[in-house]
Amino acid sequence: MSLQGLFNPRWPGVALFDLDGTLVDSAPDLAAAVDQMLEHLGRTPAGIDLVRDWVGNGAGILVRRALARKTDWEPPTARDDALFNDALAIFYHAYRQLNGRHAVVFDGVIECLEHLKGLGCRMAVVTNKPDPFVAPLLQQTGLDRYFGLWVGGDTLAVKKPDPAPLLHAMTQLGGTRGTTVMVGDSAADVSAAQAAGIPCVAVRYGYNFGGSVDSLGADAVVDSLAELL
Repeated sequence: MSLQGLFNPRWPGVALFDLDGTLVDSAPDLAAAVDQMLEHLGRTPAGIDLVRDWVGNGAGILVRRALARKTDWEPPTARDDALFNDALAIFYHAYRQLNGRHAVVFDGVIECLEHLKGLGCRMAVVTNKPDPFVAPLLQQTGLDRYFGLWVGGDTLAVKKPDPAPLLHAMTQLGGTRGTTVMVGDSAADVSAAQAAGIPCVAVRYGYNFGGSVDSLGADAVVDSLAELL
């Protein structure tokens, strides 16, 4: 399904995009930072396959999952809880050095963004990635030129799946529920869009905690953002 079809027959005036797993494959950098953290704490590295399943709810939960070594990390053990603040600081230090080093833009992304830009669509990134890491990653991958706004995991008091970050970005860009679309790769993105009352596109190639996105209730599910054109 094309984005035009979602708006019968208009193209969206505002498009909101998740970052990790939707626009950029940042898992190699995140995994390297997680493994540095675990090794510093005397634990076994996790590796990229596990880390891919842990990404999507922000750095804090990523670190919690890494300490527990599972996607469903709650409730944390007393030992892991005591380690959390130190572990998070170690992760941040490592990721500052690695952010964007090995990340690559997914196929179809540039084609989609170029098309929307040519139509005058206003675009924003809405991500749970901590604010200090968003702009450097966009700049490193060359995607910053497409976005007039980015909302990170610390921009507001809440993050996805709460709808507030989406509504904030939509309002800042002058959009409405009838002219705005959310594009993401996880349950957090789809749930946030549904709660915000805006259409949502889910991509199959992302992270989504190791699960399929086909049953999440998105308005469209695609294998490449180029399909939306």
